[in-house]
Amino acid sequence: MDEQLWHALDIGESLRSLGSDAHKGLSGDEAGRRLAQYGPNELKKEDRVSPWTLFLGQFKNVLIIILLVATALSAAVGEIFDAALIFVIVVFCAVLGFVQEYRAERALEALKKMLSPTVRLIRNGKEQDVPSKDIVPGDILLLEAGFKIPADARLIESASLKCDEASLTGESMPVAKDTGRLGAGVRVADRSNMIFTGTVVTYGRGRAVVTTTGSRTEFGKIAEEVAAVEVEKTPLEKRTAEIGKWLGIIALGICLLITVFSVIRQSLAGTVDLPFLVTMVMFAVSLAVAAVPEALAAIVTGALAIGMHQMAKNNALIRKMPAVETLGCTTVICSDKTGTLTKGEMTVRRAYVSGRTLDVSGVGYAPEGEFKGLEDGDAAIRGDLELLLKAGVFCNDSSLDEKDGRWVIKGDPTEGALVVAAMKFGLNPTELRLENPRVEEIPFSSERKRMTTLHRIADGRTVAFLKGAPERVLETADRIREGGVTREFAAGEKERILRANEAMAGDALRVLGFACREFDGESDILEETVEKHMVFLGLVGMIDPPRDEVKASIKTCRDVKIKPVMITGDHKLTAVAVAREIGIYREGDIALTGDDLDKMSEEDLAAVVDRTTVYARVSPSDKIKIVRAWKKRGDVVAMTGDGVNDAPALKQADIGVAMGITGTDVAKEAADMVLNDDNFATIVMAIERGRWIYDNIKKYLTYLLRCNITEVIVIGGAVLALGPDYLPLLPAAILYINLVTDGLPALALGLAPADPDIMSRPPRDPREKVFTKDVVMFLAIAVLMWSPFLLFVFIHDLKDIGHARTELFYLFIFVELVIALNSRSLRYGFFKLPPHKWLVIAVASQVLLTAGLLLIPSIRRGFGVMAPRPGDIAVALAFGAFVFLSMEGIKLYLRKKA
Repeated sequence: MDEQLWHALDIGESLRSLGSDAHKGLSGDEAGRRLAQYGPNELKKEDRVSPWTLFLGQFKNVLIIILLVATALSAAVGEIFDAALIFVIVVFCAVLGFVQEYRAERALEALKKMLSPTVRLIRNGKEQDVPSKDIVPGDILLLEAGFKIPADARLIESASLKCDEASLTGESMPVAKDTGRLGAGVRVADRSNMIFTGTVVTYGRGRAVVTTTGSRTEFGKIAEEVAAVEVEKTPLEKRTAEIGKWLGIIALGICLLITVFSVIRQSLAGTVDLPFLVTMVMFAVSLAVAAVPEALAAIVTGALAIGMHQMAKNNALIRKMPAVETLGCTTVICSDKTGTLTKGEMTVRRAYVSGRTLDVSGVGYAPEGEFKGLEDGDAAIRGDLELLLKAGVFCNDSSLDEKDGRWVIKGDPTEGALVVAAMKFGLNPTELRLENPRVEEIPFSSERKRMTTLHRIADGRTVAFLKGAPERVLETADRIREGGVTREFAAGEKERILRANEAMAGDALRVLGFACREFDGESDILEETVEKHMVFLGLVGMIDPPRDEVKASIKTCRDVKIKPVMITGDHKLTAVAVAREIGIYREGDIALTGDDLDKMSEEDLAAVVDRTTVYARVSPSDKIKIVRAWKKRGDVVAMTGDGVNDAPALKQADIGVAMGITGTDVAKEAADMVLNDDNFATIVMAIERGRWIYDNIKKYLTYLLRCNITEVIVIGGAVLALGPDYLPLLPAAILYINLVTDGLPALALGLAPADPDIMSRPPRDPREKVFTKDVVMFLAIAVLMWSPFLLFVFIHDLKDIGHARTELFYLFIFVELVIALNSRSLRYGFFKLPPHKWLVIAVASQVLLTAGLLLIPSIRRGFGVMAPRPGDIAVALAFGAFVFLSMEGIKLYLRKKA
């Protein structure tokens, strides 16, 4: 089947060869059978990293390898128990690293599944959304502008269809497509009746039957598809990797210095032997393993990936990892109105026909209601209204279905409202479309702001129906339908219609105009002339109520110094009315139209952009201009979009946000984030989550650096000052402290709930360094206050080295766990924000583990410590209280300064 020259077959032959039906598609059972036969519609799949590979990867670290070699040498010289103890601790450290990496891998894998695109096609005679990987030969694809083609297919229907095939053929201009049969020898680039994987529909609509999938497609023969999730390094990951690198270099330098210094010192004393060398290497490497934050970047990546997965569960799919970090810096949100700030549930409320305004009752999509204001003697007006409503049905791609007692729109909500209005008048949209089939169309575009369809009417005539922005519709019309009669426009009549439009718009109604034109024959139907000499039919005003949660989200934005901006294709009065209701537009704000923007330079717009909260009747190119004006001020901009032509603006913005429901494939690919529910409140939630993820990474980083720096200063400093005869801790003890304090407690900090002021602070400066004032202060007290005390505790008791090590060992564990408990927040005090459940469980488990292990005499000997005396516990409690109070003091100072 795959070797067939599909472009050389006519439509009927293609469908017969593929065993498919143009109207019903394949059955579900047949699609399943073909999926098993041909395999998933995807190119070569990335090999999944197995858990075993991840675990073994933990032992590839050079320091771990050196430590294991030294451990083996220690066993060889008779220190079997010590070697076994160290080996067990190293394995547990590896398990901890494995858990962190495994969680991150699985989170990224789940994200890829969530980001797997879906395709609209026909199966079992019904339109369905199916994952693109489940497409099989014979499926009937439904094509429209913005659709990214998932498989090679033969066109069976085309209405002004054009495709961008640059990714396959290098052709820079969109290629017109048709359904005609071609010669067998036609090159791929000239196969106008075929569409190909990876290309994009830029204009028109159509249907196609899938011919080949996966690696058998033209694209599959020459390229590998890019993964759905772009796992690129974020600025934070790069900065933390750099920090880890330099800390590692410093720590390794200190450890090397300690080793060399100790060997030279012992050489001078003439007491260097193999056990001494093994002990020193194990000591230095253990200290390096504990001090070097080699997993820091991996932990940050894991936290970001897991955070992204959680955000995806809340309808915010992050496609590019740096967006998580950028979200916390966002200062401006430029949002579309319809469906994002509003419910996207349009209801026709008013109709203007034959110079009269009629109210329409009913709410939602249920076809229940009536047109008020019509009287028995208004037969001519009824006829005009019927023609207006028919225009709304014909110039329309949506349908209304009843499912489980609920009426559901399939397609655009605005077009759905027109179908419902026609049914309220007693028309049957399905029958009308069957009796008056569409023969051609000029699709809607954001630039033209109108759409035209041509129909073969039941009596044999060909009629064009047009809908769009009222002023654009009036541009095409030179006649008007009124009282059952078609006549020329009277003087001032267009102005009267525009005033009626403004009256509706002032009541927050979205207004569409309609027109039609009858043709005598096929010869005068040309695309460039169809939309001329039209007959104006009337106006329809519909309302789309604001989402219930959007007012609170707008208020939150204003509270945290994020500027909400509305961008819409609606009339300026409609936009301002809705914006005022939800809190975006306030007295003194500016509202601009697309025409206003055309007259303004970028400098002019930059001068007023901070006071402009509403943009109406804008085109996609206007969005780029708006983004640039904000970015010129140094703001971080989030911009929403759904259409093909929105892609440049989405790329231009710091955070491009595509709509998951109404968005095109092109918009989604250009975006950093996809809203599965098309809801403005989800953007605000994502900003909050982005701040929360960043905060938790910062908490973890601060905790890790405080502990590691203190260990290096105290343990390394003692050896440099006193020599190798006075090792503050044995290798096994150092590794155990690292395992207990940098393990579960650190992971629990990554799960800390958000601070209560997370959405009360202004946006973070994107240029902010990791070492902010609060981080520097916490590191400073670790170096200047805690480290000297710990050194003193060890040095003052050198007469009893065993007891000195015991005190230092318990102090390190106790103090670092106290630091973990008080790191739930870097700003709020312990009693204001006590440690959360998982942090308490993590710390308690490590305390119990340590207490249980140290009851075993052989473990104590391996660690080089004794059972704690009451005095040791008192010192630990006292110093723990000092550390706790010093942290509380810094937090109080930071809150007062803020």
